[in-house]
Amino acid sequence: MSVHNYVRIFDTTLRDGEQSPGATMTSAEKLEVARALSRLGVDAIEAGFPAASPDDLEAVRTIASRVGGQSVEGRPSAEPPVICGLARAAKKDIDAAWEGVRGAKHPRIHTFLATSDLHMQHKLRMSREEVLAKVQETVSYSRSLCEDIEFSPEDAGRSDPQFLYRVLEVAIKAGATTLNIPDTVGYTTPDEFGALIAGIRENVPGAKDVVLSVHCHDDLGLATANTMAGIMAGARQAEVTINGIGERAGNTSLEEVVMTLRTRHAKFGLETAIDSTQLTRLSRLVSTSTGIPVQPNKAIVGANAFAHESGIHQDGMLKHEETYEIMRPETVGLTQTRLVLGKHSGRHAFGVRLAELGYRVDGEPLARLFQRFKGLADRRKQVTDADLEALVSDEAPPEAEFFVLEGLQVACGTMGMPTATVRLRGPDGQTYVHAAVGTGPVDATYKAIDAVVEPSATLLEFSVHAITEGIDALGEVSVRIREGARESAGKVNAQHGVRPWRVFHGHGADTDIIVASAKAYLKAINRMFATDPDQVGRWVPPHEPVTAAQAG
Repeated sequence: MSVHNYVRIFDTTLRDGEQSPGATMTSAEKLEVARALSRLGVDAIEAGFPAASPDDLEAVRTIASRVGGQSVEGRPSAEPPVICGLARAAKKDIDAAWEGVRGAKHPRIHTFLATSDLHMQHKLRMSREEVLAKVQETVSYSRSLCEDIEFSPEDAGRSDPQFLYRVLEVAIKAGATTLNIPDTVGYTTPDEFGALIAGIRENVPGAKDVVLSVHCHDDLGLATANTMAGIMAGARQAEVTINGIGERAGNTSLEEVVMTLRTRHAKFGLETAIDSTQLTRLSRLVSTSTGIPVQPNKAIVGANAFAHESGIHQDGMLKHEETYEIMRPETVGLTQTRLVLGKHSGRHAFGVRLAELGYRVDGEPLARLFQRFKGLADRRKQVTDADLEALVSDEAPPEAEFFVLEGLQVACGTMGMPTATVRLRGPDGQTYVHAAVGTGPVDATYKAIDAVVEPSATLLEFSVHAITEGIDALGEVSVRIREGARESAGKVNAQHGVRPWRVFHGHGADTDIIVASAKAYLKAINRMFATDPDQVGRWVPPHEPVTAAQAG
């Protein structure tokens, strides 16, 4: 395959995508997503911003060794993906990035510096000459550590093109191998952005000898359109995220770029290495891991992407599928395949089916999942792949379970006050029972949990939906909470250096929607405690624990 007709897919879900408010993932979740991205076939994974926090550095280091050190089973290519770490134009950031990615077979350092007059004046407080000198210094230093260097002129979309050309020329001479052109605030239109890429190719000495990349944001809803315009103008790397998540309105969506190139191959004549049949599954994984739901009308992976309600559309579809579908659901991994397992199935067959769906689970996690599957199979006539995926995503890493739901009983209706009694196991291993009255069963359940945990947090969002059809369907609940103390704000943001409020999400699935709600809320609380272990030490039990006889 010629390099001229190949578009590299650079995924930044774990870095730019994770900067979405409340999208913070645990290290275990990041590793799972990274493995899934490798199986998908992405060329490069931006694993994080190592200088942001020790936990971010460790997550990048783990991904570099476990995903970037060898090809993940099921990956289309025998070579592992490039593992990239982001760094501001500062030696300590670059050192942290190198420390994070150096264990990968193909490591990359990605450094950036703003080039628009607005950013230089108000954020950097640097002159143009100072910016040129800083680019020379930091790219050269990065290259002394690593052979693969990516440089981004932040806010390139609003930069003076002539000055931008000078900056990029300096970066190339200093050793940059990839030039990434970001439309940082989603300001440009497709004709403008395409012209910007074409101008760089024609006016920057050496630009045709390095890889030109595009990184577009969706503030005006033009991220994918701008990315495609940049590719048509000669860019051969697209920086994207799963589901288009990212700061503010988000980033260019991986699935939209990939399927545009595939569906309109006659127009573009360009290839990627992406296995598109994994897109839907990965979309669900990222949605569950980040707590950010996929809008129903989202292109490619939304619930309505292949739904037809109009009578005219339905009639046309029955006569010929291509009348109203430009791609088949199967090409993006959307199937209605039903699990052929039942309550009499064995654990081996269950594990094999998990592997077929892309989940590598064994040992104790597999045993727990199998028991939950058997319980579900006893309650339902049919268990679907979607049900199974919900069970997998509902399994929290054991190390995050400070508070565990051991029992829940709810009384509600029109004749009385909604009351919930919860039985929780605390960080001390003891069991606590508490009852509370609320405006509804969920409110009562959350108040009972709060009485035991006493979290300093505010519930921001609560959403519920059914996984599959039928009154016996698994209910899936997602919640988002915000930690109350500003001094315990999150890790520093790479772009603006601000530590935002920490928002945590939780996800729960169960045929009983109140149980699913309790699981989701506790998972969000456990995430909050996991980021600040001192909270566990400060936790004071609300009363004496109950005995085994009382708990039973």
